[in-house]
This record gives sequence, structure tokens and C-alpha cells, in this order.
Amino acid sequence: MEEGEVRWDGLCSRDASTRDAALENIRQAVLRRTAHISPVKEDPSPESSEGRLASATALERLNEMLARLLMLSKRCPFRDVREKSASVLSSVQELGIRIPRPLGHGPSRFIPEKEAAARHQCSYLVNLHVNDFLHVGGDPKWLNGLENAPHKLQNLGELNKILAHRPWLITKEHIEQLLKTEEHSWSLAELIHAVVLLTHYHSLASFTFGCGISPEIHCEGGHTFKLPSVSNYCICDITNGNHGVDETHDGPAGSISTTESFCEVEALMEKMKKLQECRDEEEASQEEMATRFEREKRESMFVCCSEDEESAPTRDVSRHFEDTSYGYKDFSRHGMHVPTFRVQDYSWEDHGYSLVNRLYPDVGQLIDEKFHIAYDLTYNTMAMHKDVDTSMLRRAIWNYIHCMFGIRYDDYDYGEINQLLDRSFKVYIKTVVCTPEKTTKRMYDSFWRQFKHSEKVHVNLLLIEARMQAELLYALRAITHYMT
Repeated sequence: MEEGEVRWDGLCSRDASTRDAALENIRQAVLRRTAHISPVKEDPSPESSEGRLASATALERLNEMLARLLMLSKRCPFRDVREKSASVLSSVQELGIRIPRPLGHGPSRFIPEKEAAARHQCSYLVNLHVNDFLHVGGDPKWLNGLENAPHKLQNLGELNKILAHRPWLITKEHIEQLLKTEEHSWSLAELIHAVVLLTHYHSLASFTFGCGISPEIHCEGGHTFKLPSVSNYCICDITNGNHGVDETHDGPAGSISTTESFCEVEALMEKMKKLQECRDEEEASQEEMATRFEREKRESMFVCCSEDEESAPTRDVSRHFEDTSYGYKDFSRHGMHVPTFRVQDYSWEDHGYSLVNRLYPDVGQLIDEKFHIAYDLTYNTMAMHKDVDTSMLRRAIWNYIHCMFGIRYDDYDYGEINQLLDRSFKVYIKTVVCTPEKTTKRMYDSFWRQFKHSEKVHVNLLLIEARMQAELLYALRAITHYMT
């Protein structure tokens, strides 16, 4: 990679002398750029507007290099690169120039570091793909806004926003518009490919926010040039949950005793046992099952997060998509009625899978395996309990997500959802799936308080795969209607 006269690719070499030469070049480039920067403590001398602009540009470029060196000093697998990057930063600081510090510790704002393994304004994913796009030779102009991308890609904007926020509104007319736009039209195979990618990255945004993934150190939001406070912690660190004490919690979760949390786990286990016994004794009628689904779907509309809760700040990524005011809205609000999507009429197993596999060979199989792995994954544990059959709980989570999207399974008793998922858990699920950018640490801490972080990450895997399947079902059904 090249940044002006600076080359960073030599740091990837397995040869120590090549890395050393690259580091020396970077060190020299940094020192050259510091010559144009006034130390932090000095009073700025009067200068022309052109001079101030040049100085600001030089500082911006220097800061970009320093942020990259900070990332290398913390994350590079080569010890020599870590040590020499830290040494360069130290040299710059000795010149009186402010250097960056990480905003937070570890990859997650929710999970302690010792345990951690655009349409939704997910700056982590945007940064990742911007870097990858440029690395493979993508046109930088495309990154200035959707209007700068080819018309064929611009045409996906409408489908993308509906898929991300209100997939139940997708119709065969949306599909027809993309397939019949003359010179900028998509083929069926290309459109299936695009839909798979769009739904995949929408679900990845849910996972990123649901696990509190922090921006990479060298990216915006991953570091700060502010000086640390007296207590050696920046306010940013504290709000990100990095208190230096892993057990510290904010909000209600921190005030719940271990005994109370233990009782919650025991109560959940008891409910699962009773529900299984009820299943074995009697089965509700189809009419009653349908009524319970409609009740759960209606109640899900009133599950929402508190407006005063603050989610993690992210960089402005609005230039990458159109209509920034368009977002999630419950499908039955404001007099709108959306017919229930019955899985027996159009399911992934019987319809969607074969359509994807026919037009995008082998990918249908890969997606199907991904769904099954997430749905069937279990360590047979629940918090401190072992040898537990968690299938009932996993199915309740999966079906609750599909219920929020208006998708109904005729053979499932939706009365089980209210028994197994409490309100704080439902708030977390709905936020991560429908408005992931609003997810907060308080939400993450408030559900399943005695469960391990790995079990909560497993919940997030269930959420994102159920979400992806729901979006795919609506899109693929519309494509099928168009084809027939």
C-alpha cells in the first residue's frame, strides 16, 4: 500500500531485513512531516490562509500515519514492527506533537478483552470494505457517494434500503424494474448474487453492533488525540465500558445480585421443562396457533428501546447510501396491513434454496449449511448448567425474529415465546435485528445476566442468520412471482 512517498507493504514481509528497511523509511517520512507541524504547547504564529491550509493538510496526513503506527504497535503479529512503531510514536511525542491513543481496549465494547474472540451506518464494515475496495484497485470516485457509482449499481439503492429496513414491502415490480432497465439492467443470476451479498452484509452489521465491535484502531472512532484525564482514563474509554475493572456494569444490570440472576436461570429452565410437558400432553388447535402468532406479532411492535439510551458514535457514512431518513418501521403501524408470510407457501428449504442454487450455483448449498450450523449449534449448556437440550430456546429465538418480519410457521406454538423470552431480551433482539445501530452496552448486559459471553455471541449468530433468511425469503419470493 502506498501513501504519498510512504510504503507500508514491506511490513508484511517475512524477511526481517525487509521489514526493518520499510520501518526506517516510514520513520524518516514521519520525521519529515513533523518538521511542518508546530508543537502542541507553542502559540501559533500568524500566517497566511494558504499557510494555515498547508499546515492543516500536513497535520492531517501526519495524523493518518500516526494512527496507522498506533494500530501496528498494538496489533501487528511481528514483534519488531510493534516495538519500532511504538518507538516512532514516542519520538514524535518527545517533539511536543500529540500522538493518538486507542479508544477502548480489545475488539469489543461489550465483552472484556480477555474473552473477546451501510445501510445501518456500520462504520466498522464500511471502513473494512473501503480499504478492501481500494486495495483491489477500485475507483476512489465511487466512494464519494452512490451517485458516483455506475448506474447499474445505483439502481440497487431502492431494493437495498427496503431489504435492510422493511423487506415485507418488496414486490415483483421492484424485481421487474431492475431486470428491465435496458442498458443498465441486471440478469436474474446477477440479481440473485446481489441479493445474497446485500442480505449477508445487513446481517453482518447486526453482528457487529450486537457484539459491540469497535472500529479498528487506525480508523475514525478507533483512536483519539485528546489527552488522558487525571485518572488516566478518557471519558470516551469510560462510556465505551473500558473501566479497567471487567466486572463493572452500567445501569440496572449492575444492580442485580448474583442470587437474583441465578434464580432467573433456574426459572427459565423450569419453564422449558413445563412447556415440554405441555407439548407431550396436548397440542393447540390450528386456530389457536394462528391467534397466538397474531398476538405475538402485534406485541412485538411495542417492544422498543429507550430513546435516551446512547449507542456508540460512528463516523458519518451517509454518503454511501441514499435516502438517509428511510429506516425500520413496524409493518402494521399507521393503518398499514401486511399479509402474513406463511412458510408452508414459500420456505427456504422447499423454494428459496433451489432458486438460489439454480441461478447462483453452489451458493445455495453454502448458505443452507450456514443456516443449519447457526441454528443447530449448541454446547448443551445454559449458564452454569450442563447437558441441557437448548433446542426449544433456540427455536423460540429464531421464530420470534421471523415473527417480527411477519413470517409464520404453522406448526409452532407462539405462546412459547412469551414464556421463554423476557422483555429485556426481546428489546435486545429487536434492536440488533431491526435497528442495530441503536444497540447499547446496557441492552447487552441486561439479558441473560448469568450466561457466558460465548453464549451471548451464539445468540447473535442466531439473530443474524434468522434475519438474513427472512430478508432472502421476501426477496426470493418476489423474484419467483416475477418469473411465474
